[in-house]
Amino acid sequence: MPTRQPQRIATRRTFGDVIIGLGALLVLVALVGGVPYALLRLTGPPIGPALLDIDLITSQVGPSTLIPILNLILWIVWFRLLICVAVEVYAGIRRIGMPARVPLSGGTQAVANRLVSAALVLFTASAAVIPLVRAQAPPPIKPNVTTVAAVTHQQSAAAAAAEQRQVLHEVRKAKKVYVVQPPHGRHHESLWEIAEKCLGEGRRYPEIFKLNQHKEQPDGTRLHMADLIRPGWVLDMPDDAVNVHIVPAGQPRTETLDDHRGRPAELDGSTRYDAGKGAGDAQAVTPRGETETPEKHKEPQKALPEEKAETPPAERAEAAQEPPPEERQAADDRWAQLAEEDRARAERDAAEQGLHLDVGHYLAGMSLAAAGLLVLLGRRRRAQLWRRAFGRRIARPRDDAAQAEVALRLGADAPGTRMLDIGLRVLGRALALRGRTPPTIYAAHLSATSLDLWIHPPQEEPPAPWTAHDGGRVWRLAAHEGRMLDEHSVADAAAPYPGLVSLGTDESGRVLVDLEAAHGLINITGANTTAALAALAVELGTNRWSDRMHVTLVGFGDDLAAIAPERITCAGSLAEVLPELEARVRDQVREGEVLTGRVNGRAADPAWPPHYLLSAIAPSPEEARRLALLAREGTRTAAGYVVAGDVEHATWTWDITEEGRAKVDALGFEVNAQLLPRRQYAALVELFGTAERFDGEPLSAEREAPIESRPPAVEVRILGPIEISAAEPLEEGRMALAAELIVYLSTHPGGVHPVVLGGVLWPRGVQTAVRDATIERVVNWLGTDSEGRPHLFTDRAGRLRLGPEVRTDWTLFRELVRRSHGDAAGRAALLDRALGLVRGPLLSPRPRGRYAWLADDDLEYDVTAEVADAAHRLCEVRLARGEAAEAVAAVRAGLLLAADDEGLWRDLLRATHATGDTARLRAVVDALHRRAASHPYGGGMAPETEALIDELYPAWRIQSVPSA
Repeated sequence: MPTRQPQRIATRRTFGDVIIGLGALLVLVALVGGVPYALLRLTGPPIGPALLDIDLITSQVGPSTLIPILNLILWIVWFRLLICVAVEVYAGIRRIGMPARVPLSGGTQAVANRLVSAALVLFTASAAVIPLVRAQAPPPIKPNVTTVAAVTHQQSAAAAAAEQRQVLHEVRKAKKVYVVQPPHGRHHESLWEIAEKCLGEGRRYPEIFKLNQHKEQPDGTRLHMADLIRPGWVLDMPDDAVNVHIVPAGQPRTETLDDHRGRPAELDGSTRYDAGKGAGDAQAVTPRGETETPEKHKEPQKALPEEKAETPPAERAEAAQEPPPEERQAADDRWAQLAEEDRARAERDAAEQGLHLDVGHYLAGMSLAAAGLLVLLGRRRRAQLWRRAFGRRIARPRDDAAQAEVALRLGADAPGTRMLDIGLRVLGRALALRGRTPPTIYAAHLSATSLDLWIHPPQEEPPAPWTAHDGGRVWRLAAHEGRMLDEHSVADAAAPYPGLVSLGTDESGRVLVDLEAAHGLINITGANTTAALAALAVELGTNRWSDRMHVTLVGFGDDLAAIAPERITCAGSLAEVLPELEARVRDQVREGEVLTGRVNGRAADPAWPPHYLLSAIAPSPEEARRLALLAREGTRTAAGYVVAGDVEHATWTWDITEEGRAKVDALGFEVNAQLLPRRQYAALVELFGTAERFDGEPLSAEREAPIESRPPAVEVRILGPIEISAAEPLEEGRMALAAELIVYLSTHPGGVHPVVLGGVLWPRGVQTAVRDATIERVVNWLGTDSEGRPHLFTDRAGRLRLGPEVRTDWTLFRELVRRSHGDAAGRAALLDRALGLVRGPLLSPRPRGRYAWLADDDLEYDVTAEVADAAHRLCEVRLARGEAAEAVAAVRAGLLLAADDEGLWRDLLRATHATGDTARLRAVVDALHRRAASHPYGGGMAPETEALIDELYPAWRIQSVPSA
């Protein structure tokens, strides 16, 4: 389609222009003034008495009704025309170009546009409104504008004459790109390092990932995972990127690679690149933020390519010549050094990353498995605290393992897990009391509003609080009913459906299938079969709606057995496990239905403990036949068999597509599959491996500068319930987010880039406008300090920081503890003052879904260890002085925050024993036993603690027998 060229407006108006303008002016006067005058004289005001009569709604339609309505419509049409005329007059007088579009104006604005444009010609020859363009017509192309300074009047006139004859060209659009470089030694580039070098912050790598995700690269591959990029790829970069190449927007990536193959932009003297807005000279930014000007690139460069003529071939060839070998070697050495510095910087800042795009994507989606994994992880952490040494903290996960825990905290659905567990046990107990056989449940759907069980065959009248729907095909437990169920009433009830496991998610919730309901062999085909089997294994091994089950993994999952050794075992081949499975089936007692026996059993000793086999090795024809016979044995077996590969005797087939969709044709399901890929699997194994380390690690060595003695203008209290003292309270609905923002900034005094902060506060993503509005709201809320500076500001590097008059109670705690080390006389007073700042568990109560970043931060680990150590030191000082009661108070202050630290409980036992009050000691022992028995993570108490109780209060075992 030919491009319409801009037309110049004539400098003189003709006689015809005057006639047309006068006519348009008269028509405008008639429409704007004459129409309302005529309407007022003939029909009256817009809303007359007839329209205000309430009987108009029920009265019969007639002329007395239609005329007032038509009158109102005419007034509305005139008012719309008046608005269009006003908009067009404003646009024409102010010369703002394209006038604003009036909603619902239709062709009325086009008529007003033509009338106003013609009328304005009477007053100025150059004041014209740009005609409205139809929606399908392309917008006019703006001409290039060249500004020339200090020219003579004759030169200006000649330039104007030449400009009239010049053919206007379209400005070429440009974009910023980065060419991924080949490895230097064993060092390969990563998106983190590219973001660090080009965006000033490594944690902004998700911006680069989103710009290039699924786009084809010169080698024909595409970017699917943030940690897998290849040399020679051409990456689109954000608008504020530096040290990048500037290329035409439509240039193919292969051509870009040919033009810019070799060194990166900041070291290639023959390449045009951008060094940031407002830079007169091309500059390269080092990882430390310093700027350097390459020796071969001293001439000023423009930020965007605006020149209309291409570089002559001779100059381009000369510029493309290789530098001398010694300069090339020096540049290569310097680049290798910068790359090594980038890598070291990335490792130092790894603990400050937001949720990793790939690690978190899958693990956060495993909401039910995540809840079970966190319970097991909490149990391991308790065991670590049993053996924590004074002056050390428990081992903290790093890198992918830390990101895995962040994802688990973010995605865990503890309420949904509880409703699934308690709701099924209540159902099984109620059916057993009525003597009814539990129905076959082939699938379940868990959403925010309900838990649905899909029954076959349909049955009516489920026990309350369950209700029947769809003719008895669905039994439903409403979420509000599930939340009110008493789990203590079914503490000893057996789990009726332990084989329920997540298949995936749909638009409204999570779909689960019962492995036992297949009545036969289940096979998984397609891509990601091992990842699907690993996800099944993790959920089966950690869920709370199953009792004493056994899961056998064949051909994979050796490390998963260490996560749940009481449930999971591994084997190298099907030949190893088939004889044992066949013997188990032969020996199984079959007195009626399996489910009937199961629901009449006890959770601690269920009838027919279920067994599930997951095999990543495709069975041979003979093995498939034997597995199929095992799976079909009996009307209902307490077992399930899932194998990879296309198996002839399979009852259900799950097909996992490359896009991550799971299809079960026999059930009519197609959902987003629950997967645990290799990298996420390794991160999970490493996370639990870290929780098995009992040596601990040193506390964080970073210390803040000495604080001022005067009270802060804003105090952030995190050693207990979250409190922020500000001039005015913030709206209740906004307080949780604002508090988390301030807590994160106050515990990261080095500053945080807004993009990184957005990833921390909104791990699942947020619009830039929402993020910036939130930050601005907090800036206004905190106000300014005594010198008029905002408490929350942006430094020169673009990082958000809190001012010097904002302080946390954690900073003051560490300062008081630091002073106590050098003041023997005032040590007790300083430690007592520090522990007086502790008011409860760290950052309590935490809103669900928030503060997941604590899993990848030193704060939670350091606070718990240092508070416990301070209480231990003060207890020893008080006991040495014979102040037993004060020692008890010191330990209890530490237990407010570090309640799981067994060392503090032993200190409390010793301090209470020193008071000589036997009744008080017995109360402490009873409280410790009650807490160990009801702890959400279980695990009892440390052997050292039990041994100390035996030493200080031997009668506790005898007195505890009757209560048992």
